[in-house]
Amino acid sequence: MASEAPEEPAGGAAPPPYPQASDPEGGSGRSYETAEPAPAPPPPALRPSAARPSPPAVAPEPPMPNAAPGAAANASAEAAAKAAAARRAEEEARAAMAQRYDNAKKSAAAAPAEDPAKTYDVVPVFYGTDRAVEADPKRLQFGAERGHQLQLGRALVTVPLIHKVPHIERPVVIEIPYFKVKVYEEKEDPQKHFTVQEIKGLTEAEMLALVKQRLATSSTFKDHAFVFVHGFNTSFDNALYRTAQIAYDLRFDGVPFLYSWPSGGKVASYTYDHGSVEQAEPRLAEFLDMVIQKSGAKSISLIAHSMGNELLLRVLERMKTKVPRGVVISQVILAAPDVDRDKFNILAREVIKFAKGVTLYAASNDRALSYSARFWGGVPRAGDVPATGPLIIPGLDTIDVTAVSTDALGLNHSGYAENPALLNDVKALVASGLRPPDKRFKSILAVDSAAGKYWRFQAETAAVP
Repeated sequence: MASEAPEEPAGGAAPPPYPQASDPEGGSGRSYETAEPAPAPPPPALRPSAARPSPPAVAPEPPMPNAAPGAAANASAEAAAKAAAARRAEEEARAAMAQRYDNAKKSAAAAPAEDPAKTYDVVPVFYGTDRAVEADPKRLQFGAERGHQLQLGRALVTVPLIHKVPHIERPVVIEIPYFKVKVYEEKEDPQKHFTVQEIKGLTEAEMLALVKQRLATSSTFKDHAFVFVHGFNTSFDNALYRTAQIAYDLRFDGVPFLYSWPSGGKVASYTYDHGSVEQAEPRLAEFLDMVIQKSGAKSISLIAHSMGNELLLRVLERMKTKVPRGVVISQVILAAPDVDRDKFNILAREVIKFAKGVTLYAASNDRALSYSARFWGGVPRAGDVPATGPLIIPGLDTIDVTAVSTDALGLNHSGYAENPALLNDVKALVASGLRPPDKRFKSILAVDSAAGKYWRFQAETAAVP
């Protein structure tokens, strides 16, 4: 028999408690849904007090002897204008982030006192899925079969106060290898584990009403939503837990959305999962259209992991002209994309045209992508970092995260889940959009290569400001 032991709490401090609020189920947990979150203070590098001095204006080159009299003056004015615009953009990004943290401090100050009896928080996750419903007398359950229609709902996910960033604490399970026969399974306990406290199917009108209520109370991430699209080998419940974990660890008080396509939830289901991604495109398009057009969110960030990248990119390619006035696709975050490099190159270039920022997280030690590359004839995937270097596309920030982790956004990809650096960078991206990446953290270094510039996390650093 083989034992799947729970993840040891390592790396990353436990998140500070949220303000007191009523528990929607009357249990012993705190409601993340109704309370204003109290985020950890921003990294010093992103605070106005620690802002780096503005770069000096670029000095124009002296005019050539035979240049026209006005050429030098025009070049000088153009260079000065570009430098001034760059300074303004950086100052605006830092000011926006500072304002978010000021709002968070005010919310925390106005919050009621903590109840020492509380042992967990509750995170709402608004989901869309085209999985088929599985019969279960205890709760609404979605399995691995394809349902061929979009279903909407909301889950309330408990997060224990003992949670360590960026883990997902779940019960111990002992199984017979290969046969998946459970010999022992620890009982779920919201004081120790992520659990689904409540899950309920909703009509579109019911979901939008709840979403708008939450947006109305958002402050740190005012009128902001994110949509997470999970990857290969992910069950519906695990996708809920991951979305809740991302929202909780980011201190995200906007609206967290999940789109869960019918993954088989097993390593052996790779081919099935790839087919599920292709058939899910119309339903994800319908879901994103609702979020973008009707939710009331003014800023929307999109996060995909592994095989979910191909699904998201295919849909975004078709939706680029459907973003209404007043709504911004803020950040598109593509983590460990299990996508053919040439296909990714084509699709990502289309997304760059309408998103404020696009970021690719790639790694050389990603186990799932190594398996995928062998499956596809040895050709590196877009999320790989082969010996020749990572994929570099103009207008897209490529970050080599080999030294840290992609597990903070997925399951069992890199094997370095104890390092919260990736989530720290995602939080900074979603909060401010500040780029290039080395302006967010000193632990991210710029690398010049023959193919162009990319960035790389240093080893043994979680998030050095």
